[in-house]
Amino acid sequence: MKVEFSKRAAADIQKVGTDSRRLFGDDVAAMLEARFRKIFEQIGELPDTAPNVEGRAGVHVLPLIRYPYKVFYRVFPDKVRILHIRHTSRRPW
Repeated sequence: MKVEFSKRAAADIQKVGTDSRRLFGDDVAAMLEARFRKIFEQIGELPDTAPNVEGRAGVHVLPLIRYPYKVFYRVFPDKVRILHIRHTSRRPW
């Protein structure tokens, strides 16, 4: 299934990449980017497998195991839209 990004999610992923490069270096940033790519691919292939977010109808959440981020997304009949990427140390979304 096609995966697209909201403006917010696109800004989130850019900020994560910039911050991780600045704080941890190019190697860690590249590993994190690869993990995000893999997660986005997984969401596109099996969009309904992640749990729903309580109180947000139709929104799923998938954590990045090993990295402190969660990907929030919504499934449509013909596509999946990534809504937001959030660091797990921040208050719940």
